[in-house]
Amino acid sequence: MADAERHPNPVEASDIGQRLYRFPGGLKLRHHKKMACERPLERLPTPERLYLPLKQHQGSTGELLVEVGQQVQKGQPLTRSSNDRSVPIHAPTSGTIEGLRDWPVSYPPGQLAATLVLVSDGQEQWISRNPEPNWHSLDSAEIVDRLRAGGLAGLGGAMFPTAAKLRGQWPKLHTLILNGSECEPYISCDEMLMRNHPEQVIQGGLILGHALGVEQIVIGIEDQMGAVKRAFDQVLDEVDPDQKCRVIQVSKIYPEGGERQLIQVLTGHEVPHNGLPQDLGLVCLNVATAAAACECIVEGTPIIERIVTISGPAVNQPRNLVVPLGTPIAELLAAAGGVDDDLDRLILGGPMSGLPLASDQIPIVKGSNCVLALGREHTQRQQPEMPCINCGECVRVCPASLLPQTLFKHLRAEQFEQADRLNLFDCIECGCCAHVCPSHIPLVDYYRHGKGQLRVLGMEDARASRAKARFEAREQRIEQDRAERRQKREQREQKLQQPKVAMDEVQAAIERARQRKGASSDQSDHPDTDSCS
Repeated sequence: MADAERHPNPVEASDIGQRLYRFPGGLKLRHHKKMACERPLERLPTPERLYLPLKQHQGSTGELLVEVGQQVQKGQPLTRSSNDRSVPIHAPTSGTIEGLRDWPVSYPPGQLAATLVLVSDGQEQWISRNPEPNWHSLDSAEIVDRLRAGGLAGLGGAMFPTAAKLRGQWPKLHTLILNGSECEPYISCDEMLMRNHPEQVIQGGLILGHALGVEQIVIGIEDQMGAVKRAFDQVLDEVDPDQKCRVIQVSKIYPEGGERQLIQVLTGHEVPHNGLPQDLGLVCLNVATAAAACECIVEGTPIIERIVTISGPAVNQPRNLVVPLGTPIAELLAAAGGVDDDLDRLILGGPMSGLPLASDQIPIVKGSNCVLALGREHTQRQQPEMPCINCGECVRVCPASLLPQTLFKHLRAEQFEQADRLNLFDCIECGCCAHVCPSHIPLVDYYRHGKGQLRVLGMEDARASRAKARFEAREQRIEQDRAERRQKREQREQKLQQPKVAMDEVQAAIERARQRKGASSDQSDHPDTDSCS
């Protein structure tokens, strides 16, 4: 690929994928995907109990619709969204709501969250669905409303509400990019989806493209996904006779699966700092999100299951499984033949950017793409952490063009605002910097901690602002009450003064009358001498 370039002109739809570019940094890593792709894709039986966190997306939690002891059907909504950033959850099977309790979740790590417990009745009795195979007749708003009601959020891991991504005041959009470049080692759920259900990915892309009003759909896959390319080639003309979709293979350089990195590879343009792909006329969604959109619209099926990779050196039979949401991770490990005795750590995601799991009872949610099991030899430090030597290796591999060592120094000194000014939130936590650090500094841990502290500071600032607003509103109310009382007092005083003023006027009138009467009396007592007797 040619070196990445900055282009002052907007992205042209016809230019996308005609030439491949490079994003800054990145690493070539061994993928370790074959071990999980050798076995066919299978469906995991529904466990006796499902644990469904009320919040499985970025945004606000929906309104709870069910009660403890209530019977529910498969696909029935359990929460209701109030806006595009609130995504509902649905029952993955029929059964009884046993309770609402705090349960361990994957994010934030080690935390508990409000979770519905659903006991399966084994009947798999569906709620009435509303399929629309003739989706071309739907307008954009209808499609987005159906996707929101179906609980669609980004299935690539970010879990951003899809409705909020599709509906907004954007400039003219011309291209939808479906991200199938699954770059993280071990993770192969998207690859297995594209191998087994390429028609769903394509049709889902066409549905999403119809909702966005774009000219074309570009599906980006890695150049080592030969089986995926062949699967797409076999069905592309049949599913997409208008040839709006194109499949483009990109080089396997980690982390080209990041949204901004894939866009730069395909277009040569960088998404603006503090900007969005929509600023370039693009929208980027995961291929699993597209397939789920197809099921949601064409079949009327909400998001109640997903494909999950179970892999790693400590797993006996790595594989990919179709898993009902809410299934405890322990069930997946058992279906993969169990784990070795030297299991030391479970990770949600891949080895580079995944999150450690505190328990195997944590449930699968919409963003759970991989469960990675590592033994002690893969988790224990070979060398202790040492001081930074300013070698610059972390700068060389950073795909976001940041200064990782400078960020680290600010964060270690708890200078969070300085780190924020250096664009800490542009870090995608890919782990490239920590991977090449000769001092074995866990840089990503520092960045995650720093982001968390900045979010806390942001919340503290927000609380302070709200407290200040409440104080100012209270002071305004008090002053208004004082003014009203002052006005009422003045009005009362005026009313009390009015009778006094009236009495004074009466007395003055009486006095004038007396004076006039007295003058008349004086004249009668002293008659004029010139008058006749």
